[in-house]
Amino acid sequence: MTIVLIGLPGSGKSTVGAELAVRLGVDLLDSDQLVEKTAGRSIAEMFAGDGEAYFRQLETQVILENLDNVDLLALGGGAVMTPAIAAALAGHQVIWLDAPWAALVERLAADSSRPLLATDLAATLEQLAAQRRSTYHRLADLQIPADQTVTAVVDRIIAWLGESKPLSTRVIEVRSDRPYAVTIGPGGLAQLAAMLGDASRVAIIHPPVMAAIAGDLAAILPEPKLLPVPVGEPAKTVTVLAGLWTELARSGFTRNDLIIGLGGGSTTDLAGFTAASWLRGIAYISVPTTVLAMADAAVGGKTGINLEQGKNLVGAFWEPRGVICDTALLASLPRPEVVSGLAEVVKCGFIADPAILDLAAAPALRHGHCQDPVFIDALTRAIVVKASVVATDLREQSPGGAIGREALNYGHTLAHAIESLTDYHWSHGQAVSVGMVFAAEVARAIGWLTKDEVDLHRQLLTGVGLPTRFDQATWPALRQVMSLDKKARGHRLRLVLLNGLGQPRIASGLDEVLLERAFERISC
Repeated sequence: MTIVLIGLPGSGKSTVGAELAVRLGVDLLDSDQLVEKTAGRSIAEMFAGDGEAYFRQLETQVILENLDNVDLLALGGGAVMTPAIAAALAGHQVIWLDAPWAALVERLAADSSRPLLATDLAATLEQLAAQRRSTYHRLADLQIPADQTVTAVVDRIIAWLGESKPLSTRVIEVRSDRPYAVTIGPGGLAQLAAMLGDASRVAIIHPPVMAAIAGDLAAILPEPKLLPVPVGEPAKTVTVLAGLWTELARSGFTRNDLIIGLGGGSTTDLAGFTAASWLRGIAYISVPTTVLAMADAAVGGKTGINLEQGKNLVGAFWEPRGVICDTALLASLPRPEVVSGLAEVVKCGFIADPAILDLAAAPALRHGHCQDPVFIDALTRAIVVKASVVATDLREQSPGGAIGREALNYGHTLAHAIESLTDYHWSHGQAVSVGMVFAAEVARAIGWLTKDEVDLHRQLLTGVGLPTRFDQATWPALRQVMSLDKKARGHRLRLVLLNGLGQPRIASGLDEVLLERAFERISC
């Protein structure tokens, strides 16, 4: 197994790699240097004489020939954009050195040896970052900020390499106001003890179906307190929340203590809000146990409860200390729960990562095989999308018509109304699926999506077992509930639409007749 360093030009792969090699007592192989040695000339000369295509062909050849035979490899910034190289990294330990754009510009200002950066350094770097970041996210087992000293970066890598965790897990760092890590993969629960810090007491909020796992976790926790709550949306009420506050008071929970949310999205929403509101905020760890919770509710710091008038109307932004998405917990998940969660996975494909749309057509997703590597890849990609979005816009404060975290609400405005009017007999995923098709029909009506793109929504969502039509409530009833949507401004409805696949935008002030006609196309 090879340790592979990836990242944009100037992120420090060569310098970090050199010190890491010394500390680990291994040799460092730099792919750019190896290509130059093989060709007998510099990369700049290859670009000038034969073009980038020739360089990429030679780069692919030497990397694939050497990847399995070295201990430490630093890849050129664009190497991972070659599909054959990206596929070959599976099973190796891939570390992404993620340096801020401004730091890269400063480091590379005097470097004339990089042909891709020869003109307009700042603009080119910005373009490369936009093209490559999602691929870095997808491939990296560890994402580490590289805007610190080389020694600090190497210390972090060595600590990570020494941790006792399954090699099949991935760690994604959410770099928001209070950074935290999301661990994804089978066996991830082994990381729980390391997240506890100096907590004196730990409460596990869980539904009855998770009682056995909660009991197993309690055996390794200090002064554990098990707090069972109802299954699903019935847990997200003022009454249940008040009961949890009472139990924490009786048990003497202080600001040094910690809450764990173990269960689906409703449980993690409730547990997170309990932590946010108890003593004005105590530490919280999210352990989602469903596809829906892993892809959506557990990551991002949104917490809350429902009111009779609507979903998630009371809540707080409260970031967890960490999130553990142990995919082994999905093995016994009922198929309807798997299918519901796939709505949020496919959504991330529509708004940000088109590779998910390709994976959605694979047998692993169409048949809900949660332990299949293809399924886990799609789920991980969705988590990466959400982690990337919330890191830049935690509190949905993008001004005007700009799109930030609100992009994650694609399909949710109608979905929340459907959930409310069916008394939550429709699952969140089912409602979001219909909501996305509705949004696609609206986008088509205003010229933002084509008929084929709307048909793709129906095709992929139906393929994984999700509904694409709804006829159990009238449009006026749904429209009234939609007015309470959190994106609304006054009486003006704001919808997340797509102006082309992967291009979410906010649309407001849409013609009411147009909206009703779009609903008619999903209700008949």
